[in-house]
Amino acid sequence: MATASRPKAAEAFVVGADVVVESLVRQGVDVIFAYPGGASMPLHQSLTKYKDKIRTILPRHEQGGGFAAQGYARTTGRPGVCMATSGPGALNLVTAIADAKMDSVPLVALTGQVGTSVIGTDAFQETPIVEVCRGITKHHYLVTDANDIARVMREAFHIATTGRPGPVLVDLPKNIQLTQIVPDYDAAMNLPGYHPEVRKAHPEQIAQVAAAIKRAKRPVIYAGGGVIAADAAAELRELVRRTGIPVTMTLMGLGAYPGDDPLSLDMLGMHGSVYANYAVDQADLLLAIGVRFDDRVTGKVAEFAQHGFIVHIDVDPSEINKNKVVHIPIVADVKDALTQLNKIVEKPTASLADWHAQIDAWKKEDPFSFDTSYPGILAQEAIAELSRITADRDTIVTVGVGQHQMWAAQFYKFRRPRTWLSSSGLGTMGFGLPAAMGAKVAHPEALVVDIDGDGSILMNIQEFATCKTEDIPVKVLLLNNQHLGMVVQWEDRFFKGNRAHTYLGPVDHPEASGQGDGISPENRYPDFVAIAKGFGWQAETVAAKKDLEGALRRMIDAPGPAILDVQVPYQEHVLPMIPSGMTVRELIKK
Repeated sequence: MATASRPKAAEAFVVGADVVVESLVRQGVDVIFAYPGGASMPLHQSLTKYKDKIRTILPRHEQGGGFAAQGYARTTGRPGVCMATSGPGALNLVTAIADAKMDSVPLVALTGQVGTSVIGTDAFQETPIVEVCRGITKHHYLVTDANDIARVMREAFHIATTGRPGPVLVDLPKNIQLTQIVPDYDAAMNLPGYHPEVRKAHPEQIAQVAAAIKRAKRPVIYAGGGVIAADAAAELRELVRRTGIPVTMTLMGLGAYPGDDPLSLDMLGMHGSVYANYAVDQADLLLAIGVRFDDRVTGKVAEFAQHGFIVHIDVDPSEINKNKVVHIPIVADVKDALTQLNKIVEKPTASLADWHAQIDAWKKEDPFSFDTSYPGILAQEAIAELSRITADRDTIVTVGVGQHQMWAAQFYKFRRPRTWLSSSGLGTMGFGLPAAMGAKVAHPEALVVDIDGDGSILMNIQEFATCKTEDIPVKVLLLNNQHLGMVVQWEDRFFKGNRAHTYLGPVDHPEASGQGDGISPENRYPDFVAIAKGFGWQAETVAAKKDLEGALRRMIDAPGPAILDVQVPYQEHVLPMIPSGMTVRELIKK
């Protein structure tokens, strides 16, 4: 007996979850970091239908998935995508979402939600994730009509990637995922009041900037993450070529200008170079491009660059005059503004030779340095050696948060944008390993190294399993000092060295109270080599200077994921340092 054919109209019906995944495909998504659960199972079932178009990577914690999506986004400029179930799964994405908001990273976070009929009843694994994330997203959606899915998904990617990039949350109740609809993928977006495309500099403003440059005698460019987000590194370099103005970068801006160029002042701010901070303090013109005058840069904001004429170019109008009142505020796309400026800019009328000579003198007097006579390995030395032996390779560096993060910013020379990944605004420990994972997935041909600390890596160490099972051969340079190093530094500087729960070893060890004189190799805990090998990684540890280069090369050349545990002292401080809220006059050099 013949089976009756389905009506043609029924052929067009698909479930909401399929519409979500098809929307991802149409937005060019090729990888998603997703951890399943009851409220997101339909979405995962749909992903299996599209496995030839979208790679689904299973992190071992939702936060790891969120940071991996950031690693993908930060290195490509394309939106990263992560997904979790409702309740605890969604809440585990919160830190990664907040981190993306602070650092202006395009991220689309999808969350399953309990059915619409039980929202608000404290149903199993229910949390109001939109309400939780309202202040840490660029935009957010709770989809209550399956017919809105295709439009909402288009809007989510548009918002995440235009203007100042940021995270967008899409919360999808389970019954909405299962509802059958005829999708309209061409439905018009409905975003009244959102017009990022109008952010272009007025020619009159650009002319004012060009005039300010022409009359400057001690100009400095202060470049931030906005230069990289706007893909404007080439335009920045052209401006420097045309004018000879030296460049300092924020932590987010490293790589926007080559760190080994003579006109690079490296990083400025709390742990920035002495010469960058001196130059900004004495500049008569400060070109602030794609920055937000963060407190870690400015210190006491009223005295930051107080003698200079300040130009501020940023795509986000809310940043203009928020922290620092400036003389020429320009709300514009950085790439467009620099393109316009390069067409008309001329070198300063006065020669900058004396200014360059003064900066060179500061560089010679106070370079980034460390004690080369120390018999063991210093963290700075390990990073500098890694920078040396990877200088000619396509290398991406991620970091956790703490002393190792600042030393990496100081001693690794970044030459290209999107090769340095740091949780800068939120300062999230545990960022480095999963971010490296996402970067390696996006750039399988590149060497991806996570420079991490023992405190930070423990926050997301479960992603060792993801790297092994998903064949993501990242490398980890672990600078192991057995302490929460940056907090220890502040204890030493401002709390008379009193140890308040900053030693990561046994609580009855003398180091726990600051009474010890160092940690012997046999007393180091945990055994990261054993842990890593348990996850199938190549692993070794070094403590002697003579063993460092060979061990680094073995880590780099390993065919799979590999970790090098470098035993370093905890007494070392990140210098120079401008204490919080202070000025360049309170700068600590030793």
